[in-house]
Amino acid sequence: MTTEEILIQRYGVLLSLRDCAELFCRSAEGLRVTLAGNNEFANRIRPAKVKIGRRVLFKASVISQILDDAQGQ
Repeated sequence: MTTEEILIQRYGVLLSLRDCAELFCRSAEGLRVTLAGNNEFANRIRPAKVKIGRRVLFKASVISQILDDAQGQ
């Protein structure tokens, strides 16, 4: 089973800010602050960001690529 399949099975196609923060061992507020900055992590995770109304969600496919890249390093 791939990382993407595991994420989709557990969270669905789109992850909430809280779910995404949990995956990266951060608080939801900490992830929000990180995304507001200009750093390597924020630049890697921004393509996964999707806004639906006021909600900020993250694509499971992009998050899985980030996690897989981190494991390979």
